[in-house]
Amino acid sequence: MRRQSQRCPAEGTLEVIGGKWKVLIIWQLFRGQQRFSELFRALDGITQKMLTQQLRELEHDGIVHRTVYPQVPPKVEYALTPLGESLKPIVDAMCEWGLRYRMDSSSRSGDSV
Repeated sequence: MRRQSQRCPAEGTLEVIGGKWKVLIIWQLFRGQQRFSELFRALDGITQKMLTQQLRELEHDGIVHRTVYPQVPPKVEYALTPLGESLKPIVDAMCEWGLRYRMDSSSRSGDSV
């Protein structure tokens, strides 16, 4: 077991938002609160089980707030908490890096003739 002082500070961030889906869910929620079905349709390839699991973890970590409306059929909406909103500059930087990487990658693959 490593001592706390030897851990990279980014490790804590990755424990909360790491994985294939969490950043994509957060990115979708930057657009405003959404229902489960809206998130499910927007995230191509995710299963309902995985979306449920990821939303529960994000809610547990204080990133997402779940609101249940007392009506039939039940209406549930998800929104970012202030802590979740504070991830915007991080996710924006990841998006910028991804775009640059994609452009650089395509120019590199064009050079190999």
